[in-house]
Amino acid sequence: MTNPIDFIHAMTWEDLDPALQKQTELALLDLIGIAAAGIKTRSSANTRELAHEEFGGPIPMLFDGRSASASGAALAAGITIDSIDGHDGFNPAKGHIGAPLFPATLMIGHAENTSGKSFLETIAMGYEFGARVSIAQHGTCPDYHTSGSWGAVVAAAAGARLMGLNREATRHALGIAEYHGPRSQMMRCIDHPTMLKDGAGWGSMCGVSAVRLAAKGFSGAPAITVEEAPEFWANLGARWYGLEQYYKPYPVCRWAQAPIEGALNLQRKNDVNHSDIAKIEVHTFHESVRLAMKRPAEGDAAQYSTSFPVAVALKHGDVAPEHLVDDALNDPDVLRLSDAMEMIEDDHANQNFPAKRFARVTLILTDGTKLEGNWIEPRWDHTAPPSEAELRGKFRKMAEPVLGKSHADAIEDALASLVDTPLSALSDQLLRPISA
Repeated sequence: MTNPIDFIHAMTWEDLDPALQKQTELALLDLIGIAAAGIKTRSSANTRELAHEEFGGPIPMLFDGRSASASGAALAAGITIDSIDGHDGFNPAKGHIGAPLFPATLMIGHAENTSGKSFLETIAMGYEFGARVSIAQHGTCPDYHTSGSWGAVVAAAAGARLMGLNREATRHALGIAEYHGPRSQMMRCIDHPTMLKDGAGWGSMCGVSAVRLAAKGFSGAPAITVEEAPEFWANLGARWYGLEQYYKPYPVCRWAQAPIEGALNLQRKNDVNHSDIAKIEVHTFHESVRLAMKRPAEGDAAQYSTSFPVAVALKHGDVAPEHLVDDALNDPDVLRLSDAMEMIEDDHANQNFPAKRFARVTLILTDGTKLEGNWIEPRWDHTAPPSEAELRGKFRKMAEPVLGKSHADAIEDALASLVDTPLSALSDQLLRPISA
């Protein structure tokens, strides 16, 4: 078994096959697109204001221009990404590696004037490290915590690599991050959706702070997930989890994605107008049933719903950020469909969760016709991944309305050549304010 702490510092870009190198670039592009869309949310604006006021420092914040400390800028970027629930994820973790990893890597990388290649290596390392930390935490702790909890340890690993900490200081950084990480209970935010979301920003901030403390000599207890759970690390360096992330075609919780696909498939196959639908039945797993808020009052709750996004999809044929905010939350057609939805817990779906997120949809029309679908999974799982063109198209769909075409072009071009340039070639595009 490769030692996890050695792996943090020893893995190189050349250790990755071309498919994983390309996927690292595309994962970053996807995260950046979601961040661009998220910059318009109230939770992002609130957090950037706080970070600038309370976490002073020289690091420009993502798409903002004002500065904060590396910890504060990571907090703001993590919450900005988390504010649009469209980022990549990892089924065994029931969560997201990239959302806490990318902000910490970007902010420390910028502070350290790192190379583009070093940045890419750190992101690739972080996906491998993060996959195993997340599985280890779920395997050793009985509660279901947010991605920010184990994401703090991932962020610390990334920071330790970029700052060149020695082995002992790295151990302390991981231990500090695990000890102080936000052990927030995920299902609380499912039952009561708010801006809290999946804890990515707080985890990223904690990881950056932990590595900064360790660099100054602050000590931490050994990270249990890293040093006391060897069974979860046996395939490190042999199985590459960077190729086993899922991506989201719609900016809502993964648990709602299969019901959306099932409803759209039936609607398109049978040429059904949304006005002809009297009732919708969704058979799925327990957690998704608990997500079924019919009338969300604000955008974060709309993203953490099953009923509302399915209704949006049936009305618009798609789910986009603009369908989940402001006046769109009061669309009478969408609310009628959402109210007409019955969520039904199913043993088959429960038994396969979290490796599979199954749903089966039935549409009952106003004339009594019953259209029954088959069991379906979300699109863009790693077993049937999106193409490069699909991910680049998603980036454009998310980023261009906010950044403009030329800014989006510059980001995509900088990322494509980053292995041969300084990180600043990309960070200069990410850390400048959006043009009015």
